[in-house]
Amino acid sequence: MANRYPRLAAISRWLDSQAGEAAIPTTPPTERRVDWVRVVPFIGMHLACLGVFLVGWHPAAVATAVGLYLVRMFAITGFYHRYFSHRSFRASRPVQFLFAVIGASSTQRGPLWWAAHHRKHHRHADTELDVHSPRQHGFWWSHMGWITSAENFPTDMREVRDLARYPELVWLNRFDIVVPMLLAGGLFLVGGWPFLIWGYFVSTVALFHGTCLINSLAHQMGSRRYDTDDDSRNSFILALITLGEGWHNNHHRYPGAARQGFFWWEIDLTYYGLRVLQALGVIHDLRPVPARVLRGAG
Repeated sequence: MANRYPRLAAISRWLDSQAGEAAIPTTPPTERRVDWVRVVPFIGMHLACLGVFLVGWHPAAVATAVGLYLVRMFAITGFYHRYFSHRSFRASRPVQFLFAVIGASSTQRGPLWWAAHHRKHHRHADTELDVHSPRQHGFWWSHMGWITSAENFPTDMREVRDLARYPELVWLNRFDIVVPMLLAGGLFLVGGWPFLIWGYFVSTVALFHGTCLINSLAHQMGSRRYDTDDDSRNSFILALITLGEGWHNNHHRYPGAARQGFFWWEIDLTYYGLRVLQALGVIHDLRPVPARVLRGAG
């Protein structure tokens, strides 16, 4: 096959070389090292939010911040999570790239990095190998500390071989700062400092903490319908903040479903959005929750 398909062989060799730079851990990490060089921009984004006291209240800028929060949260929950991490529905190559770009604008790294870490989380949830388990590491480390750790920065390509065969996703993952910079620059050109402060910094920081609440509070706050091996819980409040991700115990019971609110009264705005995209023919084959899982609800 190597002779008949030299390009495929070359891609395979490249994936093997990339995987070597970030091996899958088999033992708990011995220390939690903070990469202070990368922490400085992270702190800077939070401090930049104080700029609201300088630029003041601008209705258009605030509306832009809210709109970007919702659109990018949907890209994170619907595509970074349910599509790239769990493959819970099908999408064409242009569609997956479009939403990968929108997700990348959230400044939560690239789609391969995000999916690789999330797949590890499900395999090792709340054990010593789970890098953002509040049971193992406490609230603050599980919420945001783990992202500052140097050992969690590389992308383990062996976790995402199915995604790494798309060069455009690999490029987006490698140069993950490009899209956020373009968004920030575009907002400044459109509306100056108010749009930059509100539309990028405030919206992005709120989006970051909203997403990270699933790592931290969703394993501590709420109810448990299913007796899973981890501490995952269902929370209506977190579901509202994250457009449906708060039904976390449901999700850990059956991660492959396109919906996380298993029952009609569990609001799952991301799933509703995915249903609209399916009706429009943008995506296909939303994976349902099996009847046996619903019957087993306690």
